[in-house]
Amino acid sequence: MTAAPEQPAWRRRAVERSTRAAKLRAEERVQKFLDSAYELIAEKGTTDFTVQEVVNRSKQSLRSFYQYFDGKHELLLALFEDTLAKSADEIREAAASKSDPLRALRLAVEMLHERARPGPDVPRQLFGRFALQLLVKHPSQVATAHRPLLTVFAELIERAADAGVIAAGRPRRQAALVLQTVMFAAQAHGSAADGRAETVTSEEVWRFCLGGISGT
Repeated sequence: MTAAPEQPAWRRRAVERSTRAAKLRAEERVQKFLDSAYELIAEKGTTDFTVQEVVNRSKQSLRSFYQYFDGKHELLLALFEDTLAKSADEIREAAASKSDPLRALRLAVEMLHERARPGPDVPRQLFGRFALQLLVKHPSQVATAHRPLLTVFAELIERAADAGVIAAGRPRRQAALVLQTVMFAAQAHGSAADGRAETVTSEEVWRFCLGGISGT
């Protein structure tokens, strides 16, 4: 069986350059759609915008939009994932400034709680209303989107356990429970089962989570 002749080096370089250029163009186009959607949410204070509005603002074509997204849901999912990834980076950076592992974990919990509370800005819209819709219809996508945050909290919990300030456990599972607790508490802001509306503070959420993590 005759082996296929190897491509000349110049041809391989040309193809690689072409592929890189095409990838960069695609990334730029996608980012324009994302930026346009962010701007619309910021202006409207809601995720109730149309695909055509995004296309018009991005100064691209509808055909181009559907090359990268199946529809508005997929665009919102991309925004959601992007927002959570950025939040994870910011929380990790802020927590790294604390030498005390418990203070670092507390800061992370309180930052997440504040970001997940209802509000008109873009992150709050995506953390809240869209996240709840997504959780009901597409739980696997929610799990994937939350992975960066889950990793950050698992690292912080493990760091606290290694320092001996909390009991050793299962950091990733504990992190998942903390995320669910914090984000649900933030979305249930001001509502209570007994009918009396009372704001749940970030400190209350932290104390509750600390008791669960430490077992005390």
